[in-house]
Amino acid sequence: MSRIGRAPIKFDQDTHIEVKDNIVSVKGELGELQYKLMPGITVEISDGVLQVKRSNDSKDQKALHGLTRALLQNMVKGVSEGYQKNLQVIGTGYSAERIGPWLKLSLGYSHDIIMEVPEGLTVETEAVPRSKTSRTDLQSIIRVKGIDKQLVGEFAAEIRACRPPENYKGKGIRYENESVIIKAGKAGTK
Repeated sequence: MSRIGRAPIKFDQDTHIEVKDNIVSVKGELGELQYKLMPGITVEISDGVLQVKRSNDSKDQKALHGLTRALLQNMVKGVSEGYQKNLQVIGTGYSAERIGPWLKLSLGYSHDIIMEVPEGLTVETEAVPRSKTSRTDLQSIIRVKGIDKQLVGEFAAEIRACRPPENYKGKGIRYENESVIIKAGKAGTK
């Protein structure tokens, strides 16, 4: 039996889970998410615990068992706590700005990149000093928040893909705790 699929999902009293016609609806203080169950997968709810079951031990059913449990766990966490990805915009003249339903990125290209923020996500931008001593050298921080883990991660990846960090100066957009290995360049060979 799948170790992931077998684990119970515990949820608090503020989270309401309902199963109707093979569609699981999860409501919480932050919003509501739905998931359509695959054939052969069932869900049992009792006393604040959600248990995912499968019909047989075929390879496909085992895979769907663990997948369904993981997706439902993400939904329960999303509607109660939410998800957030932080990105840093590093580079001289690079900036990010939220304008209405769009995110404007200035990344050293001949034009600004304007991205529409998907429905269900909240995007915030902030300019902070790069170091504690310098107040004029600013870097932008982009915070992508939402209840759908996949949507948050996907939009954060789209933002990062506009200018991934390069290996010589480290300029570009990177995740908050992402480490970029800086190469020595031509001067390092002497």
